[in-house]
Amino acid sequence: MTKAPSIKALGDSIRIQQFADPADMTQESAERDVAVQLLDRESALSRQLRAAIERIADGSYGLCLECEEEIAPKRLKAIPWAERCIGCQEKADGSSSQRGRMSNSEDWAEAA
Repeated sequence: MTKAPSIKALGDSIRIQQFADPADMTQESAERDVAVQLLDRESALSRQLRAAIERIADGSYGLCLECEEEIAPKRLKAIPWAERCIGCQEKADGSSSQRGRMSNSEDWAEAA
């Protein structure tokens, strides 16, 4: 005579496995990416603010870190944590975007 399966064994045998919907997984991934980007931005802003406070303390606030010229008061009013004058910032932005384009093209070249 065979022994009847227990209720728990029967329950385990009919348990439905749930698989995440691909659309839900994509949305959750996108939401995580946005959250990480926001944290990165907030962290960068926090570092910039701390650096500005240090420059106030050492007396170098308002001076461009690149050319050591005075940063325009209008710029400091708009961006109190500015580290560079507008000219040096534009150069820095241009060189960083140029590096980004070069690394992207290098990535494409490696992929080919």
